[in-house]
Amino acid sequence: MNGAAPPPDEQRAATARRRPLPPAGRLRRDRRALIRVREQRVRDLGGLVLEMVRRDAFREDLVYEQCSELIGIEERIQELDALLAMATAVRRTPPAARCSCGAPILWGSHFCANCGRAVAAGSKAVTCPSCSAPVAADAKFCAACGYRVDNQCQAHDASAADEAAGPE
Repeated sequence: MNGAAPPPDEQRAATARRRPLPPAGRLRRDRRALIRVREQRVRDLGGLVLEMVRRDAFREDLVYEQCSELIGIEERIQELDALLAMATAVRRTPPAARCSCGAPILWGSHFCANCGRAVAAGSKAVTCPSCSAPVAADAKFCAACGYRVDNQCQAHDASAADEAAGPE
């Protein structure tokens, strides 16, 4: 048995696990189409039952057959919902940085806007000479206006901030 290929069921299961997720747009289209089919089948089932009652010729087996098809469609819709949730979760942006108080911290902030705590000491920020937006000390361009920030401007901004603080 050494070196033997796994049984076909295991091969299919392994292949199914490796398949990439379909695009979210395709999943949404498929889901909408299935919902329309489900709605039509529910209307048809209602009409079928009404006609059977009118004619006093109720066929339970036919109703169960139609209902089992509807249940299959609903299960497929639930599968598409799960795939859609996974497809959109993969593409979500990472959560924003948060202060220990729980408030979000905007990029380039020196202090928390909620509690006033200082943001991590290693991430110093300076202001852009063009638009005065906060810029990370190691950034080469301003994220707000695209202005090229060079080391001289950063050094000048850092020394200006120290002078403005005054002696302690």
